Amino acid sequence: MATIPIAGGRFVIVGGASLVGSATAAELLDAGAAEVTVFDNFSLGSDAAIAHLKDHPRLRLVRGDVMRMPDLLDAMKGADGALLLAAYMTLNMDRDAWGGLDVNIRGVQNALEAARATGLRKVVFASSNAVYGYGPGVSGELVENTPFHSEGAPPAAILYGASKIIGEQLCRHYKRKHGLDYVVLRYSTVYGERQHYRAANALYIIETYDRVKRGEAPRVFGDGSETKHFVYVGDLARANRMAFESAATDVAVNTSGPRPVTTLDLVRMVTRLAGSDIAPEFVGDTPGQVRLTSGGAFRIAHEEAHRAIGWKPLVEMEEGLARLIAWKESNEGKTS
Repeated sequence: MATIPIAGGRFVIVGGASLVGSATAAELLDAGAAEVTVFDNFSLGSDAAIAHLKDHPRLRLVRGDVMRMPDLLDAMKGADGALLLAAYMTLNMDRDAWGGLDVNIRGVQNALEAARATGLRKVVFASSNAVYGYGPGVSGELVENTPFHSEGAPPAAILYGASKIIGEQLCRHYKRKHGLDYVVLRYSTVYGERQHYRAANALYIIETYDRVKRGEAPRVFGDGSETKHFVYVGDLARANRMAFESAATDVAVNTSGPRPVTTLDLVRMVTRLAGSDIAPEFVGDTPGQVRLTSGGAFRIAHEEAHRAIGWKPLVEMEEGLARLIAWKESNEGKTS
């Protein structure tokens, strides 16, 4: 059976000093995990992301790198499962494509090999809806067998999406060759408490909030009709936990929020929750700035995740944004 009970289990979160990593660590600890190891080289992760957990008696912090196999082998020894989060996202890929491909492909291969060598029972791989691509071809209902679209999208975005496809296939390879159970979760853009400035689409949230708090008009790129898909970090942490607990293996499923949102609706929500009624400013695309857009309305379906692991999103966008803003204001604008 591919089921791993959380209570009494030992888990490694590779790339754990992150928005999703810290939330998942808390989720697993709250569910009774015997030990959660946060593994990170802190090049993109931060101490601030896990500051609220650092004194937890069942949390272990390991400074290590996915490009160094001995680090991974040491961290995974005796563990039951591993969540593979370490990755360059689109903005980082745009700045350093070679480094991104190393981490997103070879790093995943290293982590899977370490999992095999140390006898882990299951891995959960953090993929992305980027596996469907970007650009005018992305429209309608996006389900797990939707093809990859690349035309008209920023190269860094396509490299990121392609690297996630390869990561998924490496999981399939290790299942077929070595019997390593896995679940792939295709995350939508994650937002929530401890939000950082590294995700291209999540920047709409943070940039809007920051501008409104400075008394400046929030910016809307294009006409505001572009479709975005977000998922609240607490919902995603729950999906990670349920993927370990479920009997599912050899599957890849979407983990998206309750419904899509347009750029304009998102900006208006953030503005209102920040306590302002400043009208947005419509601006054209900024040269050299990576913006992930779609040619038309689309929906990332999450029904298959419910069938496979019993998960569905619970937090609506406005509620999640309210939690993010409350956290941000209580932490005086500090980010992870």
